[in-house]
Amino acid sequence: MLGLMQEWPLVCHKLIDHAARQHGHREIVSRSVEGPIVRTTYKDLRERSLKVAQRLQRDGFKRSDRIGTLAWNSGNHLEAWFGIMGMGGIYHTLNPRLFPEQIVWIMNHAEDQALFVDLTFMPLVEKIAPMVKSLKKVIVLTDKAHMPATALTNAVAYEEWLAEADGDFQWAHVAEADACGMCYTSGTTGDPKGVLYSHRSNVIHAMMAAMPDAMGISSRDVILPVVPMFHANAWGLGQSAPMIGAKLVMPGGKMDGASIYELLDTEKVTFSAAVPTVWLMLLQHLEANNLKLPHLNKVVIGGSACPRAITEKFEKNYGVQVIHAWGMTEMSPLGSLCTMKPEYQDLTGDALLDVKQTQGWAPFGVEMKVTDDNDRELPWDGKTFGRLKVRGPAVAKGYYGGAGKDQFDAEGWFDTGDVAHINANGYMQITDRSKDVIKSGGEWISSIELENLAVGHPDVAEAAVIGIAHPKWDERPLLVVVRKAGKTTTKDEILAYMDGKIAKWWMPDDVVFVDEIPHTATGKIQKITLRNQFKEYKLPA
Repeated sequence: MLGLMQEWPLVCHKLIDHAARQHGHREIVSRSVEGPIVRTTYKDLRERSLKVAQRLQRDGFKRSDRIGTLAWNSGNHLEAWFGIMGMGGIYHTLNPRLFPEQIVWIMNHAEDQALFVDLTFMPLVEKIAPMVKSLKKVIVLTDKAHMPATALTNAVAYEEWLAEADGDFQWAHVAEADACGMCYTSGTTGDPKGVLYSHRSNVIHAMMAAMPDAMGISSRDVILPVVPMFHANAWGLGQSAPMIGAKLVMPGGKMDGASIYELLDTEKVTFSAAVPTVWLMLLQHLEANNLKLPHLNKVVIGGSACPRAITEKFEKNYGVQVIHAWGMTEMSPLGSLCTMKPEYQDLTGDALLDVKQTQGWAPFGVEMKVTDDNDRELPWDGKTFGRLKVRGPAVAKGYYGGAGKDQFDAEGWFDTGDVAHINANGYMQITDRSKDVIKSGGEWISSIELENLAVGHPDVAEAAVIGIAHPKWDERPLLVVVRKAGKTTTKDEILAYMDGKIAKWWMPDDVVFVDEIPHTATGKIQKITLRNQFKEYKLPA
């Protein structure tokens, strides 16, 4: 027997229908590439998204066509998103921080038919567009007055292109299982792989993200998604914000400490999300200029492990709650968030910080487990670590084109490639990527734990740990450090700081100082490059 409930499909355009109806005058504030701050509303967003959908259809684009976006976080980028989905297409967010040849490979693999692009990236697009055979139209997110001269014959100025539509358009009738978005993985272990989001998965993920024990956002919040829309859906905020009717503040391409602080202050932002490097820049700006954060209540930090020092500074010096999060492109992307269950709600000081160092617990909609190499499930005891596997309605079941089949099993479990342990209260902690674990004398050493500890030293700006071959122990840890500007801390001082905080056999065998640590396009430490840089390095005897 079936339930007697209405079949109301979970499709993404319903999010902005709701936002326009219930929160129509709520602002979307964008720092434009051209310079000025632009203010629109959810009502405007819906009307302009309908025009985008109408224009795309009029130009001959069809359901399931992949439409690329190469743009910063802005109201225009949101319009493109919802317009593409609203005509039945698939928005394909491209990461401009990748090398041009990587972007070309991804666009050709996805067979992108059109591209929405910010002015910033026009020189890049002029270079790569001729190599993308499927590309029919380039829509430059600006007006005629700012449209640059270009050799591209298929390029149009967005505002003039949009003005040709009247918005008299009905959203496409799509099924909730239909694809609506696409994002490729960073490709750190091979070619990038395409993750294909459905309407249903995006809506469910938006609900998960907004829950009180996840991001805990509401219509009363002012949200600044610093994490880019090309970084796995801006962690869902581009869909969660209209769902709950929060004011959105979009930073554009300026993510330095001063620019982020300006928006936090002038727009009275209450909630924000970004990777650790962004928050490091903000904290440095605050400290250098003796500034406060009177409006900001909560930040989500993910993308890579959050150093303890960042959490401590936000909470102790500025009264801002930190939520440590973990996820992956394949998970839409949220997998866990570190909010306090009743078991921990009364903790203070170091005990609280110890919990906040974990990646937290999985909300409803995400199941997780840790296994050994033989797929035997390991206990949730907070110390036994193994391969982290996940499944759920917003978790991928495969990659576009059939790549990476070995990461998915018959029961739907996705092998994340992370190594983790889970404690009895369900709090998960990443100890490493499986390929980055240092195996010393038959035991595993977590490079992440060593990195987080080293960054806690007051003179250390950034740290990375890699395994160096050792004749007796197989591998031993090498600590690579970037000093803070003007600091001259030594190897012995750093090792003395770490002494007693970790097992003695975990202590790095050496410390080297560098001016810069290489990063991936998404801001993560590029261990492959680092290992190559130190491939001839010999540990001290």
